[in-house]
Formats: sequence, C-alpha cells, structure tokens
Amino acid sequence: MRLFSPLPLSPSLLLSVFLSLLLSLSVAFAADATPKPNIVYILADDLGYGDVQALNPTRGKIKTPHLDRLAAQGITFTDAHSGSSVCTPTRYGLLTGRYAWRTRLQKGVLDGSDDPPLIAANRLTVPALLKQHGYTTAAIGKWHLGFTSERPASAATEAPTPRAAAKKNKQGDAGLPVGSRIIGGPITRGFDYFWGCSNARTMSGLIENDRVIESLPPIQMLPRLERQAANYVAEHAVAAKNGKPFFLYVPLTSPHTPILPTPEWQGKSGLGAYGDFVMQTDAVVGKILAALDEHGLAANTLVIFTADNGCSPAAGTPALEKQGHFASAQFRGYKADIWEGGHRVPFLARWPGKIKPASTSAQLICHVDLLATCADLLGLTLPANAGEDSVSILPALLGTDRAPLREAVVHHSIHGMFSLRQGPWKIELCPGSGGWAAPLDAAARKAGLPEIQLYHLASDPAESKNVHVENPAVVTRLTALLQRYVADGRSTPGPRQPNDAPIDLLKNKAPSVTP
Repeated sequence: MRLFSPLPLSPSLLLSVFLSLLLSLSVAFAADATPKPNIVYILADDLGYGDVQALNPTRGKIKTPHLDRLAAQGITFTDAHSGSSVCTPTRYGLLTGRYAWRTRLQKGVLDGSDDPPLIAANRLTVPALLKQHGYTTAAIGKWHLGFTSERPASAATEAPTPRAAAKKNKQGDAGLPVGSRIIGGPITRGFDYFWGCSNARTMSGLIENDRVIESLPPIQMLPRLERQAANYVAEHAVAAKNGKPFFLYVPLTSPHTPILPTPEWQGKSGLGAYGDFVMQTDAVVGKILAALDEHGLAANTLVIFTADNGCSPAAGTPALEKQGHFASAQFRGYKADIWEGGHRVPFLARWPGKIKPASTSAQLICHVDLLATCADLLGLTLPANAGEDSVSILPALLGTDRAPLREAVVHHSIHGMFSLRQGPWKIELCPGSGGWAAPLDAAARKAGLPEIQLYHLASDPAESKNVHVENPAVVTRLTALLQRYVADGRSTPGPRQPNDAPIDLLKNKAPSVTP
C-alpha cells in the first residue's frame, strides 16, 4: 500500500525544476567560495619577545601601541619560535619550510652581498607557491639570503682603497655600487618584486628587483621601507579587490644594529636609542596597518607580525634591565643563544572574521610553518620534497585546533648547537649558551658543566635547573627523535629526503649523521 503517490511531471516542468536546482547550487557554491586573503608577513629584526608591551606588561617598558592593537584584534601565540637564534637561517626556513641546518650553512649567517644564494633555484618557496595560485608577490626590506652580482664596468676596474678593503674583510661587502646587477636574488626565488637591501650591515646599497639603484644612508632605510610597503598596498588595492590577492613579505631592518632612530623618534622611549628604535619599528607596523584600512583591504588580509630571533645584546641589554625593561621577558638568553631568549619570539596574527579577537594560543609553532599553512589555506598538498619541516598552523589561527599541531621543534644557535623541544621538555646538546651569553660553551666545559642540558619549561621557563640526571629516559627519547629528524631529512611525515651537507649534532670533528 502506497502512502504517497507522486503526480506526473511534464518534461518542461522537469527542466524548470532542474535549472532551478542548478542555479541554487551555483549560488550556494559562490556563497561558500571565500576570496583568497591577501597575506602581509612583517618580520622585525632582533626584536625580543618582551619588547612588545602586550606580551610583557610588567617588565616591558617600551610603548608599542600598534603591536598591542594588533594583538587585541587578533591572536597572540605565546610559544612561537624562529628557526634559529640568528637571522639568515631563520629567513631560509621561513621562506622554504625547511630548517636551514640542512643546508651548507651549519652555523652563523651569510656575510655580504656576494654569497651564493642559500635557497636552491629548484626549491619551492612560499612566494613561488602563492604565485602559482594567483598571488602577486613582493619582498620589501632586508633579504640576507645571498646572491652574487655583476658590477658596472667602471666599478669593476677601480681598485678598492686599503681602508675600503679592510672594511670589507672585517664586515663583509660594504655595499654594491649603483648599477650592479643582482644574480640569484629574491625575484629568482618566487617574488615578482623586491625593494630593499642585502642585510642590515650593508643596507647602503638600495636594490630594486635585480639592480642596485641608489646609495642610501642607513638611517634613511627604515622610513623609506615604511613608505615603500604602504605604497605597495595602495598600488595593489584595486587588483586585490578584483581577484588578484597579494603576498607582501616585509623583513624590516630594525631594531637591528646600527640602532639609528630618526630625529623625530630620538628620546621618545626614555630608555635610550634601542627603546626609541623599537617605538619607530612599531610605528612602521602601524603605517602598514593604516594603509590596509585606508584602501579597504583589512577585512580580507591575514597580517602576521613576528621577529627573526631574540633581542641582541648589542642593544645594551644590561642598561635596559637596570631601567626595568627585559627584552626577553621571563626567558633566559638573547639573540645567538640556544636558550629561549634566543629564539622565542612575538607572533601576532589578525584576520577579521576568521581569527577571534584578543585570543591566545599556546601551540608550539615555528617560522618554518608558513609554507604548510599557505598550502592548507589554499587546499593544497605540498610535494614530498618541499616544506620538509613545515606544519600548518591554520587550525590554531581559526581556533579549530584540539590537539598539539607539532610533534616537536628543533632549535639552532649561532655556533650551530642543537636543541629539541617537545611538550614541556627541552634538551640542549651543549654545556653553555651555544651563543654569546655567559657561560660560553668553552667556559662551561672548563667549569665542568655537563654536555647536555634538559629543562622542564612548564615549571622552569627561565631554564634555571638542569634536570638531565634525574630524567635519563627523557634525554634518550628526545635525542633519538632529533637523530631521526636529521637522518630522515625531514621532521614531518613523508618519504626520506637528503640533507645538503653532513650534519654534526654534537659539533665533533667527524660528522655524526650524514645525509
């Protein structure tokens, strides 16, 4: 017995119903299709976790109103880390999703403007991935990832003065002459446009795309960079609103040395030149945010602000601490060190309507996570030979994470010393700071300190009590995990990949792990 008997439908009525259904589905899909967001990634240079007042309200004395507003409008990650405690390796990892210690750069940074590119020509980068999927890409600021150059004939035939030669030997290339051609620079590694300098020490050679266009006094670099970034937003606003989003990478030159606040910022902080320079850096961020607001782009732009490593001791940290400002907040060490102050960095993100305002995340994250995050954002799967150490933090940004996103993070100091963090535990394979802070590793060995440090950061964020003797099983487990990450050429799931060079975990004379 039928309870329902359908009425017969004519062919024309069936067609009408079908077309109506098709139209409704099209409308539904269109409504669900969110436009790709613009992405603005601002990277400060040598800015400590505690230099942002919102992150260090009791022991931070420098006013950072624009960064504080960014934190209030978005999410603050309290356990974010640079890929290294110095600059070049962090920038490599940020753009490639791969730890830089897998490359030829086993310690330190690149020197001048005639280092061969650290990023291989065939390696997928964040801008290259985004460019493949409709983005316009630009880098405005400090590169410091190497390139070679061809100098103008007139410059090539001029012999350097003894003073200039000595300066180059001591500090690296003091600046390329105007007209020099850049080979293997940013526009060959995924960026449509580059404007900036080689590194913070040699910022006098101002580069646009693949040419040195101007010799610029260092004190003028930050204001010019600010204006250039804001202009880029203005020039690409119409295209961004019409389906052509942009990725704008802004690696600032501040507050790295030379610490040169412009006259209008001098004396503003009451804490000396470094405090003034941090305030000026904060104002640059404010100018970029204002440009997004002015051109109606803020609502569909993911803004990320972070730093390449911790505050440098060259900022005059003892004097700052006497005045009550602790640039590393409650953490031990500064730039170059394996301790938290070397690589725990501010990390703020805003995306209106997607990221909950005034939220925080305790997820363990690293700068190498940008590539996988961008792929996740676009619904893509990375190739097996790309982003070997990158994990998407999109769930944390959107507030949908319910478990740890990362298994662990590998840390690296200026002298190439290794550390691994998993959960509350952090193991360090050196007896001292691994960097510039006392005790240096040689002095620590002389004093009889153990070659392994183990800290439980949840109960000891200041890394004050080495508990490796009491926890041998933790030491064994973390050491084995680090060895596996090295041997596999990756720390994420996937087929084993080659490292570019032998990796010496303990910095012995003979490599302990080969590719």
